Amino acid sequence: QVQLVESGGGLVQAGDSLRLSCVVSGRTFGPYAMAWFRQGPGQEREFVATFSWTNESTYYADSVKDRFTISRDNVKNTVHLQMNSLKPEDTAVYYCAARFGGPVVPRTVHRTFAYEYWGRGTQVTVSS
Repeated sequence: QVQLVESGGGLVQAGDSLRLSCVVSGRTFGPYAMAWFRQGPGQEREFVATFSWTNESTYYADSVKDRFTISRDNVKNTVHLQMNSLKPEDTAVYYCAARFGGPVVPRTVHRTFAYEYWGRGTQVTVSS
């Protein structure tokens, strides 16, 4: 059974950095893509960033572009999200997601339905 486990969340001040990690287990082969989403209080889950295992391309939400970096660790099936210059509006539960069922259609990389497996989330709180 596929499991995704996030780590690295915490409470930081505006301008600080955090690095989130997500380890995928339960499959002998890697995913087609992994992504990070986030959900703030009273808000819908929103796309943050995605990494393609097939061509190593990345895609970011406009709100985090130039501040966040998604990457794949040398250890397979692990994805990181380096978050710099954090803002209070980045406060949310951050979820890791993975797709194993085939390449993600490019126009859907930011949609939750594009990913079959999800972690339980890690809380990121940014104080002003």
